[in-house]
Amino acid sequence: MTDDALIEYRNVARRFHSRSGTVVACEDVNLSVRRGEFMAVVGPSGCGKSTLLNMAAGLMAPSAGQVFYGGRQVPAPNTDVGYLTQRDTLLPWRTVEDNVAIALELRGQSRADRLRVAHEWLDRMGLIGFEKSYPAQLSGGMRRRVALARTLAYEPETILMDEPFGALDAQLRMVMHEELLKLWTGMQKTVIFVTHDLAEALTLADRIAVFSARPGRIRSVETVDLPRPRDVFRIRFDPHFGKLHDRLWSYLEASVRSDVMVN
Repeated sequence: MTDDALIEYRNVARRFHSRSGTVVACEDVNLSVRRGEFMAVVGPSGCGKSTLLNMAAGLMAPSAGQVFYGGRQVPAPNTDVGYLTQRDTLLPWRTVEDNVAIALELRGQSRADRLRVAHEWLDRMGLIGFEKSYPAQLSGGMRRRVALARTLAYEPETILMDEPFGALDAQLRMVMHEELLKLWTGMQKTVIFVTHDLAEALTLADRIAVFSARPGRIRSVETVDLPRPRDVFRIRFDPHFGKLHDRLWSYLEASVRSDVMVN
């Protein structure tokens, strides 16, 4: 474990067994994520990106190797992390405020205290006035903000994000990028952000781990040396952004083309 590493994967592999055989999602994964770092993970479909998050969350154990959090092997579950999945997983029968407050309710906090915290986060997300609404009454972007507020409300040390904005249109996705970077800058949480989108990874991350096709192995870990704070609406016009994008694509191109041909 390096001195500043919060999360570390050491020689990690994960295999899934079924009646049709064994699938190796990833293998020989060695990766350290520093405390307070924004780490993006990119790679073709099925290369073990989400599996990496699940192991950090303690939702599954590696088939080989070890995963450490704060110098100790990851417990099951790891309550120091918050997990924002591809789907918002909001409970349709609960109001917005009660969805945001659910983790605080499970902690045993009083209703008054958990609603106070929920309203603080809804205010930060621009959702005041929708506290009593139900998820079905919200737009996709609003649901994403509610899900993010719910994840942050119980103050996890680390946020795991699995393509959280993949279902949004391009314009709304950039708005969410801006909101996420403002929150991350103010809170300095550790983030692991899984995405298929190289431009999204470059816009957000300090470093990017590039995975090969399944079984996923790390091809490269690239530093994103673009200055912060970043203007998410204009950063793609920076010539250096294009150079970084080309370099990352050079690692991915063969795997992605092969994956498309197979499917």
